[in-house]
Amino acid sequence: MAVTGDVLGFTMGVASAGVKDGTPTRTDVALIASDRPCAAAGVFTTNQVIAAPCVVTRRHLEQGRLRAIVVNSGNAVMMARAAAQRIGCDPYEVAVASTGVIGVPLPVERIMKAVKEMGLRPGEWSDVAKAIMTTDTKPKNIGVELPLSSGTVHLRGVAKGAGMIHPNMATMLAFVMTDADVDVPALRQFVRHATERSFNAISVDGDTSTNDTLLVLANGASGVKPQGDELTQFANGLEAMFGMLAREIVADGEGVTKVFEVTVRGAASVEDARRAARTITTSNLVKTAIHGSDPNWGRILAAAGRSGAKLDQTRASVRIGEVIVFEAGEPRPPDRDAVRRVFDRKEIPIEVDLGVGADSARAWGTDLSAEYVRINADYTT
Repeated sequence: MAVTGDVLGFTMGVASAGVKDGTPTRTDVALIASDRPCAAAGVFTTNQVIAAPCVVTRRHLEQGRLRAIVVNSGNAVMMARAAAQRIGCDPYEVAVASTGVIGVPLPVERIMKAVKEMGLRPGEWSDVAKAIMTTDTKPKNIGVELPLSSGTVHLRGVAKGAGMIHPNMATMLAFVMTDADVDVPALRQFVRHATERSFNAISVDGDTSTNDTLLVLANGASGVKPQGDELTQFANGLEAMFGMLAREIVADGEGVTKVFEVTVRGAASVEDARRAARTITTSNLVKTAIHGSDPNWGRILAAAGRSGAKLDQTRASVRIGEVIVFEAGEPRPPDRDAVRRVFDRKEIPIEVDLGVGADSARAWGTDLSAEYVRINADYTT
């Protein structure tokens, strides 16, 4: 798998509609279109307060195939119609996604005008990645070339997300396009599996938004239809791309200065391992200790213990970087300076063994800084 090439059969465009304050100072609307119908799969917010674009796109996905994605919607149905008119397809073939402040109406007429007049070109992925940003500090745009024995397929992913990032989706948008020919049932299975191990394994602040959307479109323009082992290779490539985008999101979290990776081993089940890892990454006490390089490692063990996962304290262990701080039910002789030096790093590995089984999982979290508080205290003012 190489990070190169571009996906075939897709064009895209961006426009300035003055979504935030009425002044078209930056691009804030994007349209991605395929030259043919695509197999499509999606994952959406688990929040019971669901934004209209998610409702509309779920309904359109039930048809099984899509042609386009329009991002930063006002009225979701009207946006789908405007995009459909622009590329000449049925509105049910258009997915709609949105960003911005929850509950604030968006300028529908300006957005629709921008979409209808938008120029579409291949390869403008960096422009799309910039147009969907909100509090992100940098665009997230990854291209992957996957050589198979029957031919080469390409994947291209763009994403946004910096705050309200939490397992079970987050205030994130992620769109992955591929020119592989993949059937809808297989694509949906791959997307669900890969999401659990990537986008649902990151957390910045423990909050889950109303607009969270992940969409994958496969248009078959490469003429390559993976079968057997090749289909497994494609699924692994898709998961790898999800993982790269997810880690870019968490590293660009609001106010983030450090990212920590939690690996939980020795769990009774994969679900237990995930539960423990995610509880550690969302613990405010762990996050603030890491931010301040405070070697208070007991917070990690305590978070695993309250996660609901089975844990045998007499066999459990905790490792921070290369430093073992807890093993076989006993704290190791304290080396607080060694732990502090690990917590001083920008990327921090933490490993916890629950001592009850053989399953494992990983999750990624961030420190919690005063800058995060400032950003979200002043978000609309």
